Amino acid sequence: MNHSTEIILTIGGIFLVHGLIFYFLTRKKRIIKGKHVVVTGGSSGIGLWAAIECVRLGAHVTIIARKVSLLEKALEELEKYRVRDTQKIQFRSLDLAQNYAAVTGTLDELERLVGPVYMLVNCAGMAICGTVEDTSIEDAHRLMDVNYFATFYPTRHVLPKMKAAGDGIIVITASQAALVGIYGYGAYAASKFALRGLAETIAMEASHRGVSVTLALPADTDTPGFENENRTKPEETKIISGSGGLAKPEDVGRRIVQDALKGSFFSILGLESWVLSILCVGMAPWKGPLLCFVQFYLLGPLRLIGLLLQWNFRRIVKACAKRRQQT
Repeated sequence: MNHSTEIILTIGGIFLVHGLIFYFLTRKKRIIKGKHVVVTGGSSGIGLWAAIECVRLGAHVTIIARKVSLLEKALEELEKYRVRDTQKIQFRSLDLAQNYAAVTGTLDELERLVGPVYMLVNCAGMAICGTVEDTSIEDAHRLMDVNYFATFYPTRHVLPKMKAAGDGIIVITASQAALVGIYGYGAYAASKFALRGLAETIAMEASHRGVSVTLALPADTDTPGFENENRTKPEETKIISGSGGLAKPEDVGRRIVQDALKGSFFSILGLESWVLSILCVGMAPWKGPLLCFVQFYLLGPLRLIGLLLQWNFRRIVKACAKRRQQT
């Protein structure tokens, strides 16, 4: 390498480092103090802890779920984190997958009472595991209703209002199953893949109008929903998904809110989720030079790791099938 090339590379490196420093120093985090945040699925688990984080940051918070008893307990918990006497903290009991008219009617009422929805955190969801042929048609429809339409309905309602206001935040909580299909997650993964498509589309449709979208990709999290999920998991699914451990819902909920306020497209927690988000980045929106630089250089090596993981998953599936044949 000659002297002039070294000088050019040095100057380029200096500009890159200073550019990245400037980017991170000037990257603004949105403020939700005094603004209206609606959290669906906010009666327990990740949704509850996301709502707690919003209350702690001074927002007016409305949680939506179906069971009144759980909502009442959640409201008591939210009150513990109140930072201002004027904060409005409330709940509404609603089946979000029921019909669009019911969702719009409830949200219109809330906006009249509290103000326009500045941030919508979609956390409503459920999991039913099983191979595709073992999943009933009723369960497949239910998963799509609860995981997709219960997010699509409120999102569709607030989106044009946020675009008209030139500001707003939409969080869509999917899972790692939105990135990769795993044995036993067929119908569930399909509903979560749909959420990723929705998030990427909204990001393209609305970012120029001041609306940011965050797609949350939590790994297995210690929630009541996860306990129900385990009851239907095939052996293969438990082995494949059990290696990553369990995240705490308070950590996941807090991270989702903080990532959304920073304008991150992906919200992830932990090394496993980070690696998977890089490996499956695809056509995800641009979110800064540093992340794109990392994605560019790691995609090749991570593809090899991904192939090794797929080989291991197939080995597990074959071993379980062989064990069942022998019993």
